[in-house]
Amino acid sequence: MNEVTRKEILSMSRIAHELTEVSYQQNISKRGDSGWTEKQRILLADMALHLLQTALKDGDLSAEGLKRNLFSILTISDQFIQDVDLKTFAQELYSS
Repeated sequence: MNEVTRKEILSMSRIAHELTEVSYQQNISKRGDSGWTEKQRILLADMALHLLQTALKDGDLSAEGLKRNLFSILTISDQFIQDVDLKTFAQELYSS
């Protein structure tokens, strides 16, 4: 990927990230509320944007940053995928 494209993607991701975080903060749902699933979907999108930014930022790819991003994504996704224990996979990221 050329530098211009990478910077453009990062610029757009910052806008999307800000909009996503505002949407998350405006959703006042608590666990068990009818809007909780939507709030968790917004949080998952937020974590995906963090992963995008980690992957495309200048310099070497941060293994710790990547682990944090994947841990969050797997942990949040666990509630949406019933047949796989994603929390166990998430915890294994830090045990190795």
